[in-house]
Order: sequence, then structure tokens, then C-alpha cells
Amino acid sequence: MKSYTYSEARGNFATVLEEAERDGAVEIRRRDGTVFRILPLRKSKASPLDVKGVKVGVSTADLVAIVREGRERG
Repeated sequence: MKSYTYSEARGNFATVLEEAERDGAVEIRRRDGTVFRILPLRKSKASPLDVKGVKVGVSTADLVAIVREGRERG
């Protein structure tokens, strides 16, 4: 893992981000010894439409009746 001083990271921020993306992480060190680690977030492969189901306690027969009633009105 590559390590930068604060000044180096500030002056080459685009490069620091590219290295973090390529290598998985980059460390930045301050003069006072504080260390920060930049990690890329992994892109989610799930669809934004992939929504967790909710149990509502409605039977299939009830659901069919509701849909039929809605079609009759429309």
C-alpha cells in the first residue's frame, strides 16, 4: 500500500485516488502522526429496483379480488 504525506496527497489528489482505486487503499500521514486510509467503495451489482419484499398477510385470492375490483372501476 502506498503512503503519502499530507502535502504530497494534496498536491497529487487525482493520482492518489487513482492509486486507491487500482491498489485498494492509500494512506495519508500528517506531521502529527495521524494516519488516514482512503479506500474505494465497491460498486454494487444489485439492481436499484431489487427491493426487499414486505409480508402484508394478504392471500392470493384477496389480491386477485382487489385487482378485479380496480379493473371494474376503471
